[in-house]
Amino acid sequence: MAENNKTHIIAEIGINHNGDLQIAKKLIDVSVDCGCDAVKFQKRDIDSVYTKEFLDGHRESPWGKTQRAQKEGLEFGFKEYSEINKYCNSKGIDWFASAWDLKSLEFCKQFNFKYNKIASAMIVDKNFLKSIAKQKKYTFISTGMSTFQNIDIAVKIFKENNCEFELMHCVSAYPFDDVRAGLNLIKVMRDKYGCKVGYSGHEKGGLAVSVAAVALGATSLERHITLDRTMYGSDQAASITPNGFKNLVIAIRKVEKAIDGQKEKNILDIEISMAKKLREHIK
Repeated sequence: MAENNKTHIIAEIGINHNGDLQIAKKLIDVSVDCGCDAVKFQKRDIDSVYTKEFLDGHRESPWGKTQRAQKEGLEFGFKEYSEINKYCNSKGIDWFASAWDLKSLEFCKQFNFKYNKIASAMIVDKNFLKSIAKQKKYTFISTGMSTFQNIDIAVKIFKENNCEFELMHCVSAYPFDDVRAGLNLIKVMRDKYGCKVGYSGHEKGGLAVSVAAVALGATSLERHITLDRTMYGSDQAASITPNGFKNLVIAIRKVEKAIDGQKEKNILDIEISMAKKLREHIK
């Protein structure tokens, strides 16, 4: 959540760790080094999210030849997340995970996250929304693959439960062309719902769109982070490498300072001498 004009920057590790705890720790290190405010993972109960027919289907992956083997290979359990919890605490960075089902939401309670996150896929699940809203933790709600009708229902649920929330404008394509970003919706949703609106980005054109989102008033920013975009995984191509993420954070902090909340148009102290010099000829 943004405070005092400071954008809350979330490094989305998601499943880019590829089931490897050491890769996860490296991504946490990178996120800390970049100056991120938090890192986020994803948690799924495989049998709740996917059908048996789908899980039995063929898929070549580093973990086997079925969809189940691939999905299970990417999932961390209690042991791994306990280590991540300990590691993030030692590094002084917040962490949380977006649950994709009620069993995973129950699993996440063990770690007492400061925040909750509703993935775009889950914004249409009313029971899931109610379960999160009842926790009364600050919640980021991604709005990809949704309509205003879907968002209306989510906002109503959170307001009825007195649970503080922040919408996140999102386009759920991984990655997508910059021209499809629709950043005007940040202001549209802020005006329509009277709440903070962040940006969860998956664009492939670099950093400009994310920086522009902050300039347009996004109060939080979430981008996927990776050690290498050529690594195995569906999210790697829409992710930012360490150097890119560091440059993104630097650019955002500069933009925050440039937007200083000035309400009046006056001659600045740094303009006085120049005004005198350039207007000497005016009688």
